[in-house]
Amino acid sequence: MWETFAQGFAAMGSESRLKVLRTLVRAGERGLSVGEIRERTGIAPSTLAHHLKFLAAGGLVVQEKVGRAVINRADYDALEQLARFILAECCADQEKGAAEDV
Repeated sequence: MWETFAQGFAAMGSESRLKVLRTLVRAGERGLSVGEIRERTGIAPSTLAHHLKFLAAGGLVVQEKVGRAVINRADYDALEQLARFILAECCADQEKGAAEDV
């Protein structure tokens, strides 16, 4: 479990990958081709391919071959799981500290 979350966060571990991921999130379920992502981000094709591969390996992007194009989509379930994981213990120590002050 921890390894899966660590891989997901590592996949987002660069400014360019975050830019790609946010672009895919904005695109919605339709997803985007590599060319569309390149147009929207300005990232060079070879570098973009590397970032997409990293995001897919981290479980954050789903890639589907449609004809000759590869459509990339954000994996919203995986992103939601990461958000829930990182926020699961939000403010837990703060509540404990308040109880100790009484």
